[in-house]
Amino acid sequence: MQTNYYFLRQLTPQLAQRVVGLVLAECFSQEKDELVLGFCPDGKQWRYRRDVYIRATLRGDLAALTFPDEFRRAGKNSVDLFPELLNRPVQAVRQFENERCFALVFDEEWSLLFKLFGNRSNLVLCHGDEVEELFNHKLVGDQNLKPGTLDRPLDQSFGAFERAKGDWKKLFPTFGKEVNRTLETQLAGQSDLAVRWEVIQNMRQKLENPTAYFVKSIDYQPVLSLLPDGGEVLKTLDDPITAANEFYYAYSRSSGIDREKAAALRALTRRIQKTEAYLETTYRKLAELEDAVGHEEVGHILMANLHQIPERAEVVELYDFYRDQPIRIRLKPDATPQKNAEIYYRKARNEKIEVGKHQEAIEAREAERVELERHCRAIEPIETLKELRKYLKANTLEENTKAVETPETLFRKVVIDGFEVFIGRNARNNDLLTTRYARKEDLWLHARDVTGSHVVIRRKPGQPFPNRVIERAAQLAAWHSKRRTDSLCPVIVTPKKFVRKTRDLAEGQVIIDKEEVVMVVPENF
Repeated sequence: MQTNYYFLRQLTPQLAQRVVGLVLAECFSQEKDELVLGFCPDGKQWRYRRDVYIRATLRGDLAALTFPDEFRRAGKNSVDLFPELLNRPVQAVRQFENERCFALVFDEEWSLLFKLFGNRSNLVLCHGDEVEELFNHKLVGDQNLKPGTLDRPLDQSFGAFERAKGDWKKLFPTFGKEVNRTLETQLAGQSDLAVRWEVIQNMRQKLENPTAYFVKSIDYQPVLSLLPDGGEVLKTLDDPITAANEFYYAYSRSSGIDREKAAALRALTRRIQKTEAYLETTYRKLAELEDAVGHEEVGHILMANLHQIPERAEVVELYDFYRDQPIRIRLKPDATPQKNAEIYYRKARNEKIEVGKHQEAIEAREAERVELERHCRAIEPIETLKELRKYLKANTLEENTKAVETPETLFRKVVIDGFEVFIGRNARNNDLLTTRYARKEDLWLHARDVTGSHVVIRRKPGQPFPNRVIERAAQLAAWHSKRRTDSLCPVIVTPKKFVRKTRDLAEGQVIIDKEEVVMVVPENF
């Protein structure tokens, strides 16, 4: 929760009290995922120590801000960044509405944006409403940020809550996972919208006016929270800046064995939860099958009342001698009564097979849950990293956090006369297809002068591209573009080697050095 909107709402006013009126005396990085800002009164830049430090840590596994009292800059392997801001006074700290983002506002319309979006966090230098420089250049989409559009006003009234049918996540996307988990527990079984709204408003009041800040351990790792409940409270703080520091120190102190053990236990816990959810669903299906009128019983009722069934009837009402009451039975009008009974008997056989499979699955999942719980108990007392890794490997519990990526899994794929054709799914996916997966001898296609998917025909060694394959792929490129509804669409066709991308281009944009154009009718596969 160290990057949660409601925590930043408390942090930014406190930060403003510290830095507004000071000038940025230094801005440097000595770790690739860390930036340090030092502030002091104007004219005091000659001093080695600064009055205020901000350290932004933007790693893939951690995005956090800390405010050390002092910071010793390394004598080497250190680089100055954002020189445009040096010696400029801080005029304000701007918190964007309903967004995990704030900005240090300097004079002459310069600003430094702190975009704290988890593993997509970044620092963005802006002049006016234009992006000038990024701290993390890999997040090329941040080039398109507009500070003037980052405020996100939301209708969070009871009327909007009613229109959303009680789904608070649509009104309060800034609550975050911990708050949503707490609300799900508090609102379980409660359907009255007025009561649900009151609970949500109480939560909102706690978040907007916290009485304390808590460094807790949840799922075996340190977290910063505005809520005292849930997890083990390690420290209780009354100041957001101190709380941010304490969280970072707690996270840093957790050792390698603690982190890997926590990751393993979290993975096992997730598998246990999924297993329990599956068991609950399967038990419910079995209960529904048990409570429903069985197909075999329906077949018996039909056979006992053949003389009462009119010809070509779609529904018939007969006496249910199993329950001593009438029963309505659906029939196939083009089948005889005996044939309809046979259909229900066949369904009964399938029903028994289904019940048997459910029971087998339940037995397997129950055994899996027992085994997973055993692994949890075995891992918890392990004290060395070597022993932990050995146990995980021996029991094939090493979590593969990243699925194997192939063109087939990343992009839409069709095969035309034996030629593989890949279609990008969005702007970022287009870049991935064109710059990383397409080979220079492949053929590249795109609808001319409009946004749309990049399409790549994979070359087959020693074979030219048939005209029919090119035409069919061009139709797909036209279909997956803004020209989908046109009667004819011009499509660029060129070898991939004539398509390039420069760093200043937005996601999905490329430069084409040589092209041909074909006219086709947009058509999906």
